[in-house]
Amino acid sequence: MIKRNLLVMGLAVLLSACGFQLRGTGTTELAIKELDVSARDAYGETVTQLTRLLTSSGVKVYTGAPYKLMLTNEAETQRAISYSGSGRSAEYQLTTTLTYEVHGDKDRFLLGDKVTADRSYVHDGNNLTGSDQEASQVRQEMRNDLIQKMMARLQQLTPSRLDELQAKADAVAKAEADALEAAQRIRDETPQQSPVEVPAR
Repeated sequence: MIKRNLLVMGLAVLLSACGFQLRGTGTTELAIKELDVSARDAYGETVTQLTRLLTSSGVKVYTGAPYKLMLTNEAETQRAISYSGSGRSAEYQLTTTLTYEVHGDKDRFLLGDKVTADRSYVHDGNNLTGSDQEASQVRQEMRNDLIQKMMARLQQLTPSRLDELQAKADAVAKAEADALEAAQRIRDETPQQSPVEVPAR
């Protein structure tokens, strides 16, 4: 018994040393320590669960934080991928896409992307209650998957990467402002044509 326990512990240490982690047990520490999180559905399950996970990972989530994560859209599509011979049951594939943006100083756009999750389930026409429960469970699993993918994307945002994106956004904003100023200067310096006077008869 002791030998078996030692063997299991030894394997666990060996695997962790190789970088192996069980799914859902890995570290979710982020380089971003402050984040403003918002969504179109401010009280939706996705933004609520994501905010809770960010907070438990040491991120201070509050309005007015230096960086803002905006969940701009969450869309689900469903399509039938197979039917039974009797036509009473069908297998459906669900796909959920979460689109997001990250904004920085002066609310300038830094980056935008999307994460997706898909699952399939069988809808049994003879067991509508069971089918609905299965569909609900599948949607919850997909939401968990989306949140884990979102966390993985946020883990990639280091301070240096964010500074680089902010510098690019500032440069674009300055170029646009300079172009507008130059256009206005040209308009101001261009003599306005006097209205044509029609001689009275």
